[in-house]
Amino acid sequence: MEQNNTESVKFRDKANPERLYFIDALRAWAILMMLQGHFVSALLTESYREEGGMAYSLWAYLRGVTAPVFFTVTGFIFTYLLFKKYEKGWSNPRVKKGIKRSGLLILIGYVLQIRFGRLLEGSINASFDIVHVLQCLGLSMLLIIVLYLAAHKFNKYLFQILLGSVTILLFLSNGTVNQWEFGLLPEWLSNYFTRENGSVFTMVPWFGFATAGACLSGFFHSHLNKQGFYPKVFLITLSIGILLIFQSYEFIRDMGNLTDNHFLHSAIDDSYLFARLGVVFVIFAIFITLRNILDHKTILDIGQNTLSIYILHAMVLYGSITGHGLSRYYHHSLSLSHVVLGALFFLIAICSVVLMADRKVKQLFS
Repeated sequence: MEQNNTESVKFRDKANPERLYFIDALRAWAILMMLQGHFVSALLTESYREEGGMAYSLWAYLRGVTAPVFFTVTGFIFTYLLFKKYEKGWSNPRVKKGIKRSGLLILIGYVLQIRFGRLLEGSINASFDIVHVLQCLGLSMLLIIVLYLAAHKFNKYLFQILLGSVTILLFLSNGTVNQWEFGLLPEWLSNYFTRENGSVFTMVPWFGFATAGACLSGFFHSHLNKQGFYPKVFLITLSIGILLIFQSYEFIRDMGNLTDNHFLHSAIDDSYLFARLGVVFVIFAIFITLRNILDHKTILDIGQNTLSIYILHAMVLYGSITGHGLSRYYHHSLSLSHVVLGALFFLIAICSVVLMADRKVKQLFS
C-alpha cells in the first residue's frame, strides 16, 4: 500500500491533457476491499463460514484478489516513474526516493508488529519478525531498483522482458521453493522466503505480482501518447487476463508433457497464480474503461492515502502496537448481519478519519 500523496502518477494522452485517475481509483477499490475483507475474516462467526456456501466462496475468492492488485499496482506505479528517466541509472531521482520509501514501508511493517506493553516489560512478542504485506512490498520495490540498475544501460524493452521473466519464474517455482529448507538463514531473513514461522507474504510468489505490474508500466510509458492507445490497451489487458484465467493450467500441463520437464510438472499446481494475475489484468481493463467516470475527489483521496488507511485499520482491527483491537474481543463471534453493518461502518470510519487528518495536514503546510 504505497503512499504517494505528493507525486501521484500523471497519465496523459493527446486527446485529453487532463490527468487520468484509474490507477488511484483502482487503489481505492483495493483498499476498500481489503478493509471489508479483513473485518469479515476476523469477526464473522465460524458457523457461517461452513454454511455460507457459494456466496461465502465467491466473497473469499474476490477477497483473495486484493493483495495481487496491490502488488501489481505498486510495481506499476513505481516502475512507471523509473521509466521517465530510464537512462540515468543511479542518477534517476526515483532510485533514491524509492530506496527511502522502501525502507519506510519495511520499518512501518515491523513497528506495527511491536506490542509496546511487552516492550516496556523488557520483552518482545514472538511474532515481531514475521513478514506481512508492507515488508514484502518494501523489499519488492528495492529488488525492482536492483533489476533496473542492472538493466538501465540496455534497451528498456530488455528491462521489460527481464521483469516479465521474473514473474513467470517466480510463479512456476513457488511449489519448489516451498519445499526448501531455510534453516541456515537467520529467522528474520528466512521469513521472507518461507511461511513456516507464520509469514503471510513471502517474496516467492508475491514479488512476481510486483514485477508483472512493472512490466505492464513499460508498455504504458512507451505507447501512452499514441493515437487510440486506451482502446488497444483495454483489449490487450482483457485478452491477456482471460487467457491467463482459462488457459494457464492447460498450457503448463501441455508444455510439461511436451518437454517431459519435471520442473513444469511440479508447477502445475501453481497455475492458480497465473489465473490470479489474469483476474488482476481483467480488473485493470475494467478500470481503464471506466477511467473517465472515476474522478470523484473522495475516491482519489482514498487511493492516494492507502498507507495511512492500512496503518489505522491494523491498529483498530488487530490491535497493532497497543494489543487491543476489535479482533481481540470479537474474534469469529459476529453474525452475518452484524458483520455486514459493522464492515460498512468500519470502512466509513477509517476512511473518514484518514481523509480528515490528511486535509488538516495539507492545510497546515499549505
